[in-house]
Amino acid sequence: MRRIAILGCGFVADLYMRSLAAMDGIEVALVYDHDAPRLDRFCAHWSLPSSGSLIEFLGSVPPGAVVLNLTNPSAHYELNRACLEAGHHVYSEKPLALEVSEAKELHALAAQRGLLLASAPCSVLGEAAQTLGHAIRTGTAGTPRAIYAELDDGFVPQAAYDKWLSETGAPWPADDEFRVGCTLEHAGYYLAWLISWFGSVRTVVAASAETIPDKTGSGPMAPDLSVATLFFENGPVTRLTCSTVAPHDHSIKVIGDKGVLRCNASWDNAAKVTYARRLTVRRRLMEHPFPSRVRLGNRTTHPKVKRWGAAAMNFMLGPAEMFDALEKDRPCRLSADFALHMTEVTLAMQKAGETSGAQAMTTRCDAMEPMPWAM
Repeated sequence: MRRIAILGCGFVADLYMRSLAAMDGIEVALVYDHDAPRLDRFCAHWSLPSSGSLIEFLGSVPPGAVVLNLTNPSAHYELNRACLEAGHHVYSEKPLALEVSEAKELHALAAQRGLLLASAPCSVLGEAAQTLGHAIRTGTAGTPRAIYAELDDGFVPQAAYDKWLSETGAPWPADDEFRVGCTLEHAGYYLAWLISWFGSVRTVVAASAETIPDKTGSGPMAPDLSVATLFFENGPVTRLTCSTVAPHDHSIKVIGDKGVLRCNASWDNAAKVTYARRLTVRRRLMEHPFPSRVRLGNRTTHPKVKRWGAAAMNFMLGPAEMFDALEKDRPCRLSADFALHMTEVTLAMQKAGETSGAQAMTTRCDAMEPMPWAM
């Protein structure tokens, strides 16, 4: 039996549990959260065993289990480190840490202890991302020349987020989300896809700003808008935008020599991937107005999860990949190199401000091996 241990049972933890229901052969060994009432509600709802303290939790995680760190981002570095020091494989919600130096420490510690260290999001292992990656590799649209990716979530400060509750009643953590910022929270959804296809980003040229003042919560707020141009070592120039300001748009467009590949929903594992070939009609250059659907054929991909709220994602694809790598003694697709590099690129976008200019990345990772059903 593959076993996970859940650290933190806030808003996102229920999404992991719904995904777990779609996966065979994975069970929860134990759960801990410093909020005792919250822990009791979560464990009672899902019929799970709990730990009374962090020390007890770290000492009770079964050998070979994977700890899912689902705590608030400000606690990620400290708790990821504690788990690694206790000898446990770690799958961390994004970001891996809030500073590149801290992420590098975790990377080094995992290597020293011979442990797996992975980071969300795992939608890169999903059908939509893998289908688009397959279309790129096989030249459906020709050589990719540029990519435009958007992760805009609408004017969130005016949304009814006080009514956003998880299945077990955990509120959407608005204060924390605004302090951490949409870039750290969401850029990884497309960065993971991009890095998996093309490998390392060489240079980030970005700008970020807080455009909506007086949000709910205390303390300094993170930028609510970032725009980055990414220069890959072996890939096309890419523009990536994150905001909680602009109208909702989660599209990605791969512009090739022959036409445009597109996906409109990064948070849906089963989202359509389309191809619009380029043509000339009466001297006018255009993409075909009726794009064709790109498919992988009749291949069996992975268990799907029904939509809940804004997402239709199987959050357990990442931990399942870690277990598969451990059991087959092969490199994990969600490697520590991958997690570290994605963290550095994300932080470069988040902290760009107005005058940072071109930022050279100090970390590297290889492109990801496609899933067997997307080869």
